[in-house]
Amino acid sequence: MPDTDVLMEFNEAVPANPVEAFLRMDRIPHIWCPGCGIGTTVNCFAHGLENSGLDLDKVAIVSGIGCSGRVAGYLNMDSFHTTHGRAIPFATGLKLANPDLKVVVYSGDGDLTAIGGNHFIHACRRNVDMTVILINNHTYGMTGGQVAPTTPLTATATTAPYGNFEQSFNLPYLAESCGAVYVARWTAYHVRHVQKAIKEALLKKGFSFVEILAPCPTLYSRRNKLGDGLDQMIHYKEHSVVMNGADTKTVGLGFQDKIVLGKFVDIERPTYLDAMNEYYKHKMGDTFETYTGRSCACDTN
Repeated sequence: MPDTDVLMEFNEAVPANPVEAFLRMDRIPHIWCPGCGIGTTVNCFAHGLENSGLDLDKVAIVSGIGCSGRVAGYLNMDSFHTTHGRAIPFATGLKLANPDLKVVVYSGDGDLTAIGGNHFIHACRRNVDMTVILINNHTYGMTGGQVAPTTPLTATATTAPYGNFEQSFNLPYLAESCGAVYVARWTAYHVRHVQKAIKEALLKKGFSFVEILAPCPTLYSRRNKLGDGLDQMIHYKEHSVVMNGADTKTVGLGFQDKIVLGKFVDIERPTYLDAMNEYYKHKMGDTFETYTGRSCACDTN
């Protein structure tokens, strides 16, 4: 039998992973399948958040429903696991109630652009000051592999056994055309780029959007005979082209085609709250009190 005391001494000497400080370790191991890319993106998020220098006590994470929606439950900070498709309106209310918070929405392509699509486009339009990190695995991973708004043409799914005939969203173009001030796309293979993009998005004032392509080996890859998670990582490596500043009209995704990556949009325009305060100040003059957050009786005590 091995010496238990020696094993314990050895384990205690192993340095802690720096990412652990950002995680609720009592909830580990996570639910994600072997080869899934979501865990990799969480690692990147932790590093990006650390590099941003933001006060963690003023960062809130909001997720919807789905595999990516479980992220909020694993991050060791104020987090909210909301109802399907409602992560963005919940995050909007959180930001308007407490503008000092840095609000991050972290969810999947189905949650944010299908049932949550209407909220997505209007948050872009209003330029609500939040960061949206969207994990795009081209499918509904948690509920059985149905066609999603991001499923490429001809790819098979449980609801499209002969292949998908619906045009998929070009998400960077959708975000830019609706008003996002920061738009980037990377893959779970490009971890350094993802970390940098997340840092930039977190520090950007206004609606910032980062799309991260990630493998779903259990449903999307298996059904389309694409191999395992490693095979998809190899595909990301061999078929990705970095084109910073590319016209987002041209960066749509096809089935196993070229993947255009980069930072596409980085502009300035007034946020929702800045626009509201400026407008009402102009209309009402000195009688208008600039809104800085929800007040309550406790604020005067």
